[in-house]
Amino acid sequence: MSTEREKTDFPQTLIGNSDKLRRFNPKWYTEKHGNWLEYNVKADRVYCLYCYLFKESGQKDAFASEGVQCWHRKEERFEIHVGKSNSFHNRAVQKGEDLLKEAQSIPAVQKKPEQNKEYRIRLSTSVILAKGLLNGGLPFRGHDESEASLYRGHFIEFLKLFAQINEEIAKYILSNAPKNCQMTAPSIQKNICNCFAEEVLKMIFEELGDDVFSLLVDESRDISKKEQMAVVLRFVDKLGFVKERYIGVVHVMETTALSLKSAIDELFAHRNLSLGRVRGQGYDGASNMSNLINVVGASCKRIDLLRESQRELLALNPEVVIGSGNNQEMALTRPGDTHWSSYEKTLLRLLTLYPCVIEVLEYIETSAWEPIHKTQANGLQLYMKSFKFVFYLHLMKHILGVTNLLCVALQRKNQDILNAVELVRSTKEELQRYRLEGFDSLLKDVTSFCDKYDIEMINMEDEYVDPKNRRRKTNITNRHHFVVNNFNTVLDMQIQELGNRFNEVTTNLLTCISSLSPRENFSSFNKLNLLKLAEMYPYDFTFDEKDKLIDELGHYISNMKRDSRFDNLNGVSDLAKRMVETRKHIEYQLVYRLIKLSLVLPVATASVERSFSSMKLVKTELCNRIGDGYMNDSCICYIEKEFLQQVSVESVMQGFQKMKTRH
Repeated sequence: MSTEREKTDFPQTLIGNSDKLRRFNPKWYTEKHGNWLEYNVKADRVYCLYCYLFKESGQKDAFASEGVQCWHRKEERFEIHVGKSNSFHNRAVQKGEDLLKEAQSIPAVQKKPEQNKEYRIRLSTSVILAKGLLNGGLPFRGHDESEASLYRGHFIEFLKLFAQINEEIAKYILSNAPKNCQMTAPSIQKNICNCFAEEVLKMIFEELGDDVFSLLVDESRDISKKEQMAVVLRFVDKLGFVKERYIGVVHVMETTALSLKSAIDELFAHRNLSLGRVRGQGYDGASNMSNLINVVGASCKRIDLLRESQRELLALNPEVVIGSGNNQEMALTRPGDTHWSSYEKTLLRLLTLYPCVIEVLEYIETSAWEPIHKTQANGLQLYMKSFKFVFYLHLMKHILGVTNLLCVALQRKNQDILNAVELVRSTKEELQRYRLEGFDSLLKDVTSFCDKYDIEMINMEDEYVDPKNRRRKTNITNRHHFVVNNFNTVLDMQIQELGNRFNEVTTNLLTCISSLSPRENFSSFNKLNLLKLAEMYPYDFTFDEKDKLIDELGHYISNMKRDSRFDNLNGVSDLAKRMVETRKHIEYQLVYRLIKLSLVLPVATASVERSFSSMKLVKTELCNRIGDGYMNDSCICYIEKEFLQQVSVESVMQGFQKMKTRH
């Protein structure tokens, strides 16, 4: 090949500021030799990209090390370097192309088909086991997980049982698995729990959709004395059912309004929820514990004494009927923060076991080792033998009996606000009636109890003596003190509290909502009230929709009264379900929107309080070092078991793999 011909084929360009000429032809790279050539402009040399990447130590091929510049023998040098089909160059090219393919990537190539099978068996076994532990709120780890431990925690021990039951699983798990891929590490367990929680939340938010909801919030301390805020959403699902779904517990440094709001904002941002969709909010406070139950039930021996005393009491009374369901062994019931009607049960048990409790307190006073226990028992015993205690005991028993029906109703998740208002109204009326007429009947019950257990009575007509200042004249009788300062005051507080919960603004809102009631063939229907209700929700009804609502309400009530399928409905919640069943919610969309807005209004925070019961089961005294994230995931899965059961193993495995690249 002549020099002139060569200059024509290979255009010459200056390299930087030097006198050297560029000899490389770009067509080599694109047409004949594929994509393996790499040209260094500064050195005017070509390299083999793949051989350079996969070169072996000591390799002397110039294409893989210092580069080639022999342009007059280029074709010969290229052919020599490429070599035969099994040459190092061709093997390097194949490795490079495989590297660019996802299925042939380094992590995938390192796993043979049989290794993929083993990996899936190990992972699926861990996922199935985690699902069972989450469903029961059981701890995963043990106190000692070393090989020498007799019990290495639920997760490891249950894996051992899996291995004993299934020989195919036993081949690939625990000691038969690689040490870096056993799928039993604490971080793996937490990741799997997080995948389950995310799947459960995904189902909850799909059930919620883009609809409006109410926010229920409460705060409490966990076993490690950390303030936790639980959040529940109340909404109406696509079938017309009222749902209250737990979406998480958040650790807060303090329980001020600003701190709680900040935590809610952060949670909403993380879950892509908008505060603009909130149509109601419900909050609650904490409850008190009973000192008496802490003293009497402080040890097994004291509880046994209480039971033995009860048996002796029953044996001395020949009129008592025993047998299944009759006069069984009882203990003092601890009032539950999450079960309001339990307070009445506690007082009823105390009335029944009164002589037994006194006997146990007398025993503690004479036999206790610690002086403080003797002092507590003596003080409780003196107080329980006083007229004041008996009076308060019977007064609160009656008040809690009157309010018990309301408490039980408010504990229901699907309770609508209209039914709650009717119960509140009837409860207030009963308390007011008792305030006017109930003192004499209460005094009669107290007198009977005092006579039965030899408790000193007081004369109601004597002058009242202030125990804090006995020498000072009070100029009031005992009757006046117990009627005005105690009986009336306590009842007034209860009535006022119920009134504060349902003030004038709330009453107006509830009056409008009551027009939706389907009872007695929609006798409460009032078009003007429902139009006012729509006015209270300016973001849910446009100006045109408000005009349209006027005509729709007329057609709606006419249709409902004629349709026998809507007879004998008990409340607005039943109306919503029936409208979805009959597809009337499509025909009367604006009316159904009003119904949903009334149903999402929070009645009580019972669901939030139930979550704290679950939290105490997940994070116990023995498992008090559970982190916030792990506890949150565990609580979500344990509380929303309905959705946990629907989560597939495959979806969790896919979510687990997407967390990060795993080998």
